[in-house]
Order: sequence, then structure tokens, then C-alpha cells
Amino acid sequence: MLENLIQLVKENAGDAIINNPDVPNEQNDAAIEATAGSIFDSLKNQVASGGGMDMITNLFKGDQPASANALAGGISGDVVSALMKKPGISESVAAGIISSILPKVMDSLKSKTNDPNDSSIDLQSIIGSLAGGETGGLVNKVKGMFGM
Repeated sequence: MLENLIQLVKENAGDAIINNPDVPNEQNDAAIEATAGSIFDSLKNQVASGGGMDMITNLFKGDQPASANALAGGISGDVVSALMKKPGISESVAAGIISSILPKVMDSLKSKTNDPNDSSIDLQSIIGSLAGGETGGLVNKVKGMFGM
């Protein structure tokens, strides 16, 4: 899943990272990886906390855009911190990057997960990645939430 997130961030990095004069070109890859890695870690931490599973499943179902999910705010703060640490981007630039990229990446992730013609990302692999490969009960719980 992390590879898929990196690809989604790359696809949406245009003006926010690649063409951003406040992000040195030699830091573009580090900024993309820090963004994707932080999104992944934030989601993984939600699963590990126990109560976050409902929030994760709500992220992938319903008519609401994934970027409007309550998790987006927490993820945003985590990514800003990661961008400030790894590539050393200022807080204001990091906040601008995440406000531009996060909605697109989260909505793309939801869209790909729910697209029957796109097998690159599915709910089971997402939950497996976030749970560290131990999906048994988690996948069944998620399937129940989706009526599967």
C-alpha cells in the first residue's frame, strides 16, 4: 500500500512539490516519500489504536469525499511534521503542500479502492498493510461494515 500512496502523491505533486520554488528540486523525492509515508503511518496508527477502525472504514465508504473524513485533520498535522523533519521544509510551506495534496490523494485512494475495474488497491490489502499483515478478524469486521 505504501508504494500505491507514493504513486498517488507523485501523481498529485505538481505545483505543490515539484514546481514549488520553496521546495528545492533535490528535496522533491524526499518530500513525496515523507508525505506518503506519513499518510501511511497515520492510518496505521489509527488501526493500532483500536478505535480507529471505524474511521478507516468510513474513509472508504459512503458518499462523503475521503478528504472530508475526520482522519484527514490528524493526517494533515502528521504530514506537516514529517515534511518539516525529513526534507526540512518550513511549517507554512509544508501546510500549503498538504492542503493541496491531501484531499486529492485521499479521494484518489477511496476512488481506486471502490473501482471494480482497478485492482491496484483493494480494501483487504489496505487493511492488511495497516494491520501489519494480520488481517483475519480485521478484514471480517470491515467486510461486515460494508455488508459483504
